[in-house]
Amino acid sequence: MPPRLSALDASFLYLEQPTTPMHVGGVAVFRRGEDGLDYDRLVRLVEQRISLVPRYRQKVRYVPGNLARPVWIDDTDFDVAYHVRRSALPRPGTDEQLCDLVARLMSRPLDHTRPLWEMYLVEGLADERVAVVTKTHQAMVDGISAIDLSQVILDVSPEARPRVEEVWMPRPEPSDVRLVAEAIGDAVARPGEIVDNVRAATGDAVATATKVAGMATKLLTMARAASRPVPGTPLNVAISTQRRYAIARTDLEAYRAIRAARDCAVNDVVLSVVSGALRSWLLSRGEPVTSGSTVRAMVPMSVRGDADVPSSVGTLGNRVSSFLVDLPVGEPSPVVRLHHVTHAMREHTATGRNVGADTLVRIGGFAPPTLHALGARAASGISRHIFNLVVTNVPGPQFPLYAAGARMLEMFPVVPLAKGQALSIGLTSYDGSVYYGFNGDRDGMADVDVLAGMVDEALDELLAASREER
Repeated sequence: MPPRLSALDASFLYLEQPTTPMHVGGVAVFRRGEDGLDYDRLVRLVEQRISLVPRYRQKVRYVPGNLARPVWIDDTDFDVAYHVRRSALPRPGTDEQLCDLVARLMSRPLDHTRPLWEMYLVEGLADERVAVVTKTHQAMVDGISAIDLSQVILDVSPEARPRVEEVWMPRPEPSDVRLVAEAIGDAVARPGEIVDNVRAATGDAVATATKVAGMATKLLTMARAASRPVPGTPLNVAISTQRRYAIARTDLEAYRAIRAARDCAVNDVVLSVVSGALRSWLLSRGEPVTSGSTVRAMVPMSVRGDADVPSSVGTLGNRVSSFLVDLPVGEPSPVVRLHHVTHAMREHTATGRNVGADTLVRIGGFAPPTLHALGARAASGISRHIFNLVVTNVPGPQFPLYAAGARMLEMFPVVPLAKGQALSIGLTSYDGSVYYGFNGDRDGMADVDVLAGMVDEALDELLAASREER
């Protein structure tokens, strides 16, 4: 019997609409290396490693009449060249041109008749660099049986891991008769499930919300605890099918210095910097900002003892928790903003109003792309009336990684938008830096690059204020 999608995974297929494609992305920038990371080398690398993530050669097959949740089946016509694609910028390609390309790629939904992922090698970047852009549907990355492909193509040294020798023989596609028979068998064991499946697949919002029960129910419980109404901001508008994307680079040592000076967590510093950048952005738009103004963020985070310094790629034991945090954008003092955020995060931890790791993921290896996807999954099942935006913060390794001998220089996440939310922010720390990815609606966030540019200012302001008070 082909493996059936879980209720949660299926919900991401049912929830997908033209304005809210349910894929998570990433942008990794590489120095070509002596041999050069070109398209052929990337294809060969994917072919050698794809057996480590078997889901990437499977596609979704719907059951006739939606009598049961869809199943994963082998794609008997799997073509790696369809999924690994090639693009180029006019030399010398700039960050702005790369961001424009990423925005266009992320605006396009994935083809549901094929395995739900794509990878692009982007050539033409200045300084002999190339980028690898990935798109993976949230239904594929559950952190338990499936992780993100971009995790397994990376090595800890220029010398690649030994090849995985495998002869892949796809299993024949099941017939409609078999799928219906198995659905009926499941229905006999769980009689109410047929009705739930049909309602969810045909767009019944109540049924779909029910299918997200395992994780989302706990998140909703947490949200009800934060009973204050969600603040009104320009971040919550009807969104279009098109996106804008912007990036920011910061120095991890600055966050550590603030952490040491203020006795807080690196995550607290990150959220304070985001608060400061959002404050400046709102003021630049002429929005009314009072002393009590806030922006509510849903913050699915990877947390561990020292969350910004992973020990290795192979063994990490990452944990993920999610919080609702009111970012104090109305507070003019960067230090007071940090105090507010630190107090809010400690209160969440003390009162248990977080969603524990076991709810979101049981994962035995290190995988920033996977954890960003899990954060996006958590947000997608929750009402847009509970928070204004999503901020995912995932620690990466503080040593260089390589793909086909090419050193990865930077890694920027692309977190999908939820319905009615014009902005999402993803962060990944890697090799001494913290990289921000801002994914925005093309109409609602025409100035997303302005917001990205204010991150450095917010960090410098907080760092200077922290040093002055020591």
